[in-house]
Amino acid sequence: MRIRRLTIRLLLSGLTVLSVGSFGHAQSLDETIEPYRMLRSLQFVQDTVVRGDHSAADMQRFMLGTIDERLRTADPKIFQDPRNVDAALIYAMSGGNPATLEFLVARDIEGNFDNRVSDALRKYLSGKGTLIAKTLGDMAVEYKNDKIGPYLALVAGNVTLTRDPAGALKFYDWARLTAPGTIVEEAALRRSLAVAVDAKIVDKASLYANGYARRFLYSPYASQFADLFVRFVVEHYEVLKPTDIEATLGYMDADRRREVYLRIAREAAIAGRKQLATMAAEQAKLLSGTEEGADALAKLYGSLVRVPTENVDDAMAALMQVPEDMLSPRDRALRQAAETIAKEVLRKPEPVQRSQTPSAEAVSIENPAQSAAADPDLQDPFAQPEPTPVAQTEPAQPAASASATLPAEQAEIDPELRSFVDSGRSKLDAIDDLLQKEGP
Repeated sequence: MRIRRLTIRLLLSGLTVLSVGSFGHAQSLDETIEPYRMLRSLQFVQDTVVRGDHSAADMQRFMLGTIDERLRTADPKIFQDPRNVDAALIYAMSGGNPATLEFLVARDIEGNFDNRVSDALRKYLSGKGTLIAKTLGDMAVEYKNDKIGPYLALVAGNVTLTRDPAGALKFYDWARLTAPGTIVEEAALRRSLAVAVDAKIVDKASLYANGYARRFLYSPYASQFADLFVRFVVEHYEVLKPTDIEATLGYMDADRRREVYLRIAREAAIAGRKQLATMAAEQAKLLSGTEEGADALAKLYGSLVRVPTENVDDAMAALMQVPEDMLSPRDRALRQAAETIAKEVLRKPEPVQRSQTPSAEAVSIENPAQSAAADPDLQDPFAQPEPTPVAQTEPAQPAASASATLPAEQAEIDPELRSFVDSGRSKLDAIDDLLQKEGP
């Protein structure tokens, strides 16, 4: 790691000399640096970032700007070298300025750029990639053994996954196998896991999760991987073995393992998966250490799943023992909702049926999207561009949703919390129906 950081510092200092030296001297040096050589430096920096050296993120931004300027000011004759053409295309697919590719293609009077590739990439970068998915797929196959092959395969996978998940996995597999240890492999593994989880391909999802944890656990995009892995475990726990989970978590240090187990316990508790929530909460407790209050969240999530069950009193007592100051606003709201449901379970039946809707006070919660905004410095350079907005000619009709039946102050609650409350409410309704049938 020290050697890698030293290399980055030397690279940064050298390029800085080029940019801040005397104008004439810097200009003459810049003209001697081929774009494909500059691209190699960008690739080295990006690969360093996904391997865990987040300090290289500043260098990545610097390199993107430097290459952009070099491409725009370059003599068109340098693109007679195919390596520089590939460099321009890879730059555009690696988070570079899409307008630069437009600029280069517009002044390419000698036909150095393959118009099919450049046109397809321009559509992809403008958010219209799904319209040319087949074209991009064919190009990825045609150029699979070229420098741009792994990047085209990654792009082809991005635009193919909505209509053909299995086909997208093939493109991602080719991308990661032909660019091992790079940001391309990191992105391909992460996307492959997402596709396999959505398509319920459990065996492949386990392999992708294990591979990602083994190779890119310290990537700045690893939080996306953690989200996918938690979802994978919660949705497919019935067919997973504890050893499958441990095989992936075994690459993590104790703090990261505890965090993942806590997230699994929370999601499983909300989904009503008692066995998984209990297992994950127990594992989180074992990893929490001996400091007072360290296992507060594990106790909370382990107790949530027991509400409502046959041991409501014990679950209620455990919930009340969790210190308030150890919980985030979201977890405090979740505990309040669980307490409300527990009280309703213990409530004696009334002669006249009463509303089972929990109070707004019990379910108010902050918007998680606002508290977990993405860091703009860590945006995925290979994320599929958003489609170009299309103006609406008439207002869209509101979609029916669970929030439509909630009071106004409850309409914006956390979807996970709403699911938990609705689940408890349905069980309470069933209990009341049985009591009514039995009579007073």
